[in-house]
Amino acid sequence: MKALVYTANEEMTYRDEPPPQPGDGDALVEIDSVGICGSDMHAYRGHDPRRKPPLILGHEAVGTVIHGALRGQKVLLNPLITCGTCRDCLGGQQNLCAQRDLIGMYRPGAFAEQIAIPETNLIPLPAGMDAQHAALTEPGATALHAIGLAEKNRTRPISESRALVFGAGSVGLLTALILLDKGVDEIHLAETNALRRAAAKKEFAGKCEVFDPMKTKPQDAAFDVVFDAVGNSHTRTAAIACACPGAVIVHIGLMDSGGEMDVRRMTLQEITFIGSYTYTPNDLRVTLDKLHGGALGKLDWLEQRPLANGARAFADLLAGNCAAAKIVLKI
Repeated sequence: MKALVYTANEEMTYRDEPPPQPGDGDALVEIDSVGICGSDMHAYRGHDPRRKPPLILGHEAVGTVIHGALRGQKVLLNPLITCGTCRDCLGGQQNLCAQRDLIGMYRPGAFAEQIAIPETNLIPLPAGMDAQHAALTEPGATALHAIGLAEKNRTRPISESRALVFGAGSVGLLTALILLDKGVDEIHLAETNALRRAAAKKEFAGKCEVFDPMKTKPQDAAFDVVFDAVGNSHTRTAAIACACPGAVIVHIGLMDSGGEMDVRRMTLQEITFIGSYTYTPNDLRVTLDKLHGGALGKLDWLEQRPLANGARAFADLLAGNCAAAKIVLKI
């Protein structure tokens, strides 16, 4: 089969690979569409020691089952493979399973014509749903999960909050779209890339304040909820400075882990800082329904390219030459 393989730092190679061999309880899925995630870019740059070349990356995937109980069914892949029996799994926090695995990390991912994955990790698509829209479910569920954590820790409804989001990639953009869907009236979206910033302004059409934080510093102590979909030392520092007393900061991005945090201010102002990792199966299902039902807009801000041109897509993303918040590769 053909696959896009991470072969070295900043090198993706489209080549022939052995077809996957499904094991007991696995389905074989023919991939239709798969998104390029920020974590794929992290690996591509050689910044993720867990992902070692040669490796087929990719986990934001949709396809059709060609072997297994759901044969012929179009499905969304839940890329997070968990044990299903530990305390966290049984408690509905499968994303915290100590034995969790992820396609495209330790096992082959979805930048390929086919993939083998446990049948329990398949979610049927709603009838007639566009595959490239369905491929946004994984980053959307990441955003939905983060917002859910903020809601649990706010003393007032999220709809009454002043919100700030760092990063207008797919997770940041979908965070802002879900906040709009939940009735949040004041949303500020910070993005340094001019192309993405222009695309985000077009998408929100005045319903969200999109700005360049390098030129316009967000107001200190002004926001009830802050979502860091970038996750570097600069955005963490800014998030803490922008949070008002009693605010909740949700840290989603994983660009780096360095820098200092103003723990004194967080303590004196009772600011809650939460790490948010991926999603639960229910987050995926809820997000899939929202995307299909139109709650998050037309979704015309994504860009589709052939898998065969995937290396170029990675290079464009690295260079910042892509306006789209998400590139979806079509197999």
